Amino acid sequence: MAPPSSRRSGFSKKAQFSQFAGYLLAGGFAFLGLSLLLLSLWQPAAFAPMRGVAGEVVTPVGTGAAVARTQSDGVLANIAAYFQAGSQNAALREEMEIARIRLAEAEAVKAENRRLKGLLGLADAPVKPVATARLVGSTATSIRRHAYLGAGSSSGVEPGMPVLSERGVIGRVLEVGRNSARVLLLADSESVLPVRRAKDDVIAFAEGRGDGLLRVRLVNLGINPLKVGDLMVTSGAGGYYRPGVAVAVISRITPDGGIASLVAEPSATNYVVVEPVHQSVAVTALTPGAESYTPPPAAPSAYQGASGE
Repeated sequence: MAPPSSRRSGFSKKAQFSQFAGYLLAGGFAFLGLSLLLLSLWQPAAFAPMRGVAGEVVTPVGTGAAVARTQSDGVLANIAAYFQAGSQNAALREEMEIARIRLAEAEAVKAENRRLKGLLGLADAPVKPVATARLVGSTATSIRRHAYLGAGSSSGVEPGMPVLSERGVIGRVLEVGRNSARVLLLADSESVLPVRRAKDDVIAFAEGRGDGLLRVRLVNLGINPLKVGDLMVTSGAGGYYRPGVAVAVISRITPDGGIASLVAEPSATNYVVVEPVHQSVAVTALTPGAESYTPPPAAPSAYQGASGE
């Protein structure tokens, strides 16, 4: 009678050793994975070098994917615009009339500000960007909203520096590698940014919700002065961002503030600039004999503690 085609491992020492070695390897890898998980929960900063190395590896691939995505988005947008041209033209004509009125109002305010600054002897110091780079990827399915920047310490990028697009604030640098960096986006659940309403001094905090929107909480509670369509800009408090940069537009009113949509959507942004951390400057009184006065440093805010680590 022919021998059976398959035999249990008990009939072969070699098969027994192989099976035993497999159990040992499986147990070792399970123990290693559990150890790394516990370490990541206990000391999240210990994995920063590994994340930096991973960022260096995926940055070239992400850059290629971003270029391909930009080109494909442009083709689809051109096709859609061709079929929607009629309705868009009517809407654009109406928006243009409103924009002309708003532009005239803005020019009047600009001229008034220029006159007042001339009386006070103030001048705006230009902000020189540290680096200009492409956003090569961002998280979209987690409450933690991070993006990856194609520039790092070799370009002068440092943790804490604000990241801006041509529309407004994107976030700030969280971790830096040699040629890449991780950016904490405004929509992240750990992000808190001091803001004010663009047309006056209504101050608030813009907190990330993790779903692509911001919750704007007023500092002074009482009658809510916010309205749908109000533009919120950076207030300059906290020391990270220079004041007056667009952040979000109020889309829904809540008892303590409102829900706002981002002005600069990271998924629709290709290139960004990294600016140095904003610092207050000394203000000199115009009264004869008065001494220079330097404002005291701002008190630590919730935003300064929102490092996401």
